[in-house]
Amino acid sequence: MVVGMKDAAKLVSISMIAGCAVFVCTLFLNYNMDIASMKDEVTTEVGMAMYQAQVLTGKVTALVSGGCLAVTSVIMLLFYVKNYIDTHGRELGILKALGYSGLKIAKHFWVFGLSVFAGCVLGYTLAFLYMPSFYKLQNTDHLFPEIEARFHPLLAFLLIGAPAMAFSVLAIIYACLRLKCPVLDLLKEKYVYKIKVSKRATKDIPFLKNLAGSTVRERKTLAFFTAFSAFCFSAMTQMSMSMKDLSSETMAVMMITIGLLLAFITLFLSLSSVVKGNTKTIAMMRIFGYKYSDCFKAVLGGYRPFSYMGFVIGTVYQYTLLKIAVEVVFADVDNIPEYHFDLKMCAVTVVLFVLTYEMVMYGYAQRIKRLPIKSVMLE
Repeated sequence: MVVGMKDAAKLVSISMIAGCAVFVCTLFLNYNMDIASMKDEVTTEVGMAMYQAQVLTGKVTALVSGGCLAVTSVIMLLFYVKNYIDTHGRELGILKALGYSGLKIAKHFWVFGLSVFAGCVLGYTLAFLYMPSFYKLQNTDHLFPEIEARFHPLLAFLLIGAPAMAFSVLAIIYACLRLKCPVLDLLKEKYVYKIKVSKRATKDIPFLKNLAGSTVRERKTLAFFTAFSAFCFSAMTQMSMSMKDLSSETMAVMMITIGLLLAFITLFLSLSSVVKGNTKTIAMMRIFGYKYSDCFKAVLGGYRPFSYMGFVIGTVYQYTLLKIAVEVVFADVDNIPEYHFDLKMCAVTVVLFVLTYEMVMYGYAQRIKRLPIKSVMLE
C-alpha cells in the first residue's frame, strides 16, 4: 500500500481545523433549523426582529467561519499530498517504473480523507454535547419558546460524510496530477519550480537578502500559512474581547480558543516546514562560515513581513465584521450596545502577538542552531 493509515494519522492539524469548522457550523445551522419550526409562535415585534437577526447571524457565521476554515483545510491537504510525493519520490518512481499508472497509485491517497472524517466527527460530537447550553445562551432574553436540540440526518451528512468524501476525491485528483511527471524525475527526486525572474533580480543583490526572497518565492503556500496564523490571532483575540460586551463570555471563550488553536497550528506547520526544507542550505551556510543569526534571517526572516501583514488584515476584518453585525444584522434589536474600535485593546493584542510570535521564532532559531551538519549532509 502506497499510503497507509499511519500517514493519514499525521494529518492531525487538518483534523483539528475540520473539527473547528464543523463545531461552529453545527451549532448555528442546527439552531437555525430548530427555531424555524417555531417561527409562527413568535408574536411580538421585538421577538420577530431577534428571530430574523439570529437566523441571519447563523448563516453569516457558518458561511464566513466555516468557509474560511474549509479553504484552509483544502490548502493544507494539498500541501500534505505534495509533501508526501516529494519525500517519497523514489518509492513512487519505482512503482511507476514497474508499470503502475499514476491513477492506480493516486487511489491510495483516499486515506487522507480519514483525517477530515475524524475531525468532522469530533467537531459534530462536541457541538451536540454543548448544544443545550448554546440554545439557552441564544435565548437569554426569553423572546422565543424553549426548544430542544434535534438531530438532523441531512445536516449530519453534509457536515461529516460529504466533506470526508470530497477531501478523499480531492486528494486522489491532486496526487494523480502531481504524479504526471517523468519516472526519472521521481527516482531522482527532481522537481522543477518555475520562478519568474524580474529585472531587479539581475542587479547586485546581497546573497542573504536574495536567499531570503527566493525561500519565500519557492514556498508561497507557507507564506500564506504564516499570514493566516497572524490573521487568526489578531481577528479572534480582538473579536473575543469585544464579545464580552456584545454577546457573552461563553462566546468569547469559544472564539478565542478556536482562533488561537488555528493560529498556532498554521504557524508551527509553516515554520517547521521551512526549516525542514532548508536543512541542507543551512548546513552549507554554516560550512562556509555564516553565523547562526545569518541562517535564521535568510530562512525565516523573509516570512516576518507576511505575519505582520496578516495581523493588520485580521484587525480590519474583525472590526468590519462586528460593525456590520451591530449596525446591520442587529439594527432592529433593542439593548445592543454600540461598537467602536478599541485602540487600547488593539495595542494589547499587538504586544501579545509580537511577544508570542518572536518567542516562536526564537525557538526555531535555536532549532536551526542545533541542526547537526554531518547528519544533514549524509541524507
